Amino acid sequence: MEFKSINPYNGEEIAVYHSISKEELAEKLDNSQIAFQSWKKVPLAERCALLKKAGQILRDNVEEYAKMITLEMGKPISESRGEVKKCALVCDYYADNAESFLADEVIESDASKSFVSHQPLGGVFAVMPWNFPFWQVLRYAAPTLTSGNVGLLKHASNVFGCAQLIEDVFTKAGYPKNVFQSLVVNHDVTEQIVSHEGVRAITLTGSERAGSAVASLAGKHIKKSLLELGGSNAFIVWEDADIDKTVKIALTARMMNCGQSCIAAKRFIILEGVYDEFVEKFTEAVKTLKSGDPMDDDTTLGPLARIDLADELQKQVKNSIDQGAKLILGGKQNGCSHEPTVLGDVVPGMDAFDQESFGPLAAMIKAKSIEHAFELSENSKFGLGVTVCTKNIELALSHVDKVSDGAYFINELVKSDPRLPFGGTKLSGYGRELSKDGMMEFVNRKTVYVK
Repeated sequence: MEFKSINPYNGEEIAVYHSISKEELAEKLDNSQIAFQSWKKVPLAERCALLKKAGQILRDNVEEYAKMITLEMGKPISESRGEVKKCALVCDYYADNAESFLADEVIESDASKSFVSHQPLGGVFAVMPWNFPFWQVLRYAAPTLTSGNVGLLKHASNVFGCAQLIEDVFTKAGYPKNVFQSLVVNHDVTEQIVSHEGVRAITLTGSERAGSAVASLAGKHIKKSLLELGGSNAFIVWEDADIDKTVKIALTARMMNCGQSCIAAKRFIILEGVYDEFVEKFTEAVKTLKSGDPMDDDTTLGPLARIDLADELQKQVKNSIDQGAKLILGGKQNGCSHEPTVLGDVVPGMDAFDQESFGPLAAMIKAKSIEHAFELSENSKFGLGVTVCTKNIELALSHVDKVSDGAYFINELVKSDPRLPFGGTKLSGYGRELSKDGMMEFVNRKTVYVK
């Protein structure tokens, strides 16, 4: 099968990649299993040193890697640089903390000695998306490889160039051959990979449909799985919020990466006393965004990554307007580019409320009270994260239990941080990445008991 990498800004072909055969895939899977037998015996200090080198290689080659990200999926080059630098940070984080995370955990019992030992599982197969093509991979690979596992990556087909560069990062850092492999394959060989005895766990970041399919295969073959899926995060604005500061946070929360983020703010739930002020100021802020060539440093809004994504967003916009939403700004599509769009008077039952919108669409929703705002927030099949903007921090903290999502941010956009666990509930998936939790997902927590 042939995969073409197409620049979404100008439609130019970047490269063509050819899928490996099933026989070649089988050989790579076998090689991964063989590599694990020696890699798991490498002292942890050496694995951490290699990860430090990987972080430095990312820093030394920021421009090269950022350019590939921008060419393949359209992210503004300034954001691409930031993504690569964040990948270096996650490498440093796990290199610095792996020893304490993986240390034996002593537990008092009726034994003369009892503790939990942390040991690697084997091969961890990753199915990764295109929207943060370096970050999504590195946040899985850094803890997974450092704990002694080996990695197999099936990246999105429109960012195979990024996938090859990521494999090169580990090669240049000095990782043994086959400890991390990027696989140029189509999704139709997923079961061949999952069923291989050397693959002991699967992690997927992507759509609800892809997550369900892969989780089903993982269950069929009794393999551990972690899913980080879609989201429709609520951004709640209370009447005492500093509206000017809140608008700045909201603009980034919705429009970064052209809105193509699972944790982007998508449903803006505003108490009616400040609804008009917030919507007006947010709309004016959106007008300051500069669309254009994402390779230009002053571009702040690039195209969507593929034409089908822009088509789907346009459909959601039109349907929502037909369902009664008010078009305040934007609304038009031109190829992969879609105008940043603000819809007002959005209510449950409209596409802009019920569905995940993956692009620069902000849905404005009016709430009658704080309690009503949380009811609207919870009215979603997703559960990644919620932002609450207010000056009353203590009151906001008292409402943590009203949110079933995996994250609750006060006066800040929902974002991932290597030091904090990250993951969702409901149809946003299960399991946790990052922090110590991310390393514990793919180790064998072995109980050791001495009489």
